[in-house]
Amino acid sequence: MKGFVMYDSAFGNTEQIAMAIGSTLGSPDEIEVLRVVEVKMEGLTGLELLIVGSPTQRFKPTEATSDFLKRIPANYLQGTNVAAFDTRLTIEEIEETRSLAFFVRFFGYAAQPIANKLKKKGGELIAAPEGFYVQGMKGPLVEGELERAAAWARQIIATK
Repeated sequence: MKGFVMYDSAFGNTEQIAMAIGSTLGSPDEIEVLRVVEVKMEGLTGLELLIVGSPTQRFKPTEATSDFLKRIPANYLQGTNVAAFDTRLTIEEIEETRSLAFFVRFFGYAAQPIANKLKKKGGELIAAPEGFYVQGMKGPLVEGELERAAAWARQIIATK
């Protein structure tokens, strides 16, 4: 299988999740794990699988992730299986701040807009967008999230 796990990361948490997903999906010869700024558009040609992840910042993906997704030509991902993930605060941390809880309910997280853009570019969504939890704005990851990321990747393998 030829695939990419493409990510952006502010504090290293999303990178750790991307690496866990990539290593579960296959060998480095099969699955490349690359930061979004390292991905060339022509590298997306002929992919069987593209997974995109970003930290949730201001209720959406990072600017670098959004900019890259916008640049993908219409139907460029036709025939490519796609999935999306994000890293986010825990529900408990969000609920501690009433206004934050309101805005999260209204605007959501980064994974859903990523998934929508991938589908709009012709990709076939093969897994529900997933969120992985960090403690505080900078992390670290909540215990067990790397294992949960690997389990999510195994579910993706099972759908192929």
